Amino acid sequence: QPVESGGGLVQAGGSLTLSCTASENAFTINAAWYRQAPGKQRDWVARITSSGATDYADSVKGRFTISTDNAKKTAYLQMNSLKPEDTAVYYCNSRPPFLSWGQGTQVAVSS
Repeated sequence: QPVESGGGLVQAGGSLTLSCTASENAFTINAAWYRQAPGKQRDWVARITSSGATDYADSVKGRFTISTDNAKKTAYLQMNSLKPEDTAVYYCNSRPPFLSWGQGTQVAVSS
């Protein structure tokens, strides 16, 4: 299962970079990030395909950037201009999700 890291507490307007490491070739087709806020369902955030094409949820477009390393083993999520509503546990997987879910990494944004 993927292992997410890089979360933390940050003030609004700040930045964080999340990392996700999975087994070799786990992200060969695509890699995606999801998040789950307290009391809410898990939502898709961003995706990158094997060719490097990206797409984002409207709520993060222009602020978040997804990338992967060349071996397609690690996925990253660069998050800028963070808002309190970005507070959630962040997970990586494919889209649609084929991998087992990891533990996630907590991101908390204070106002």
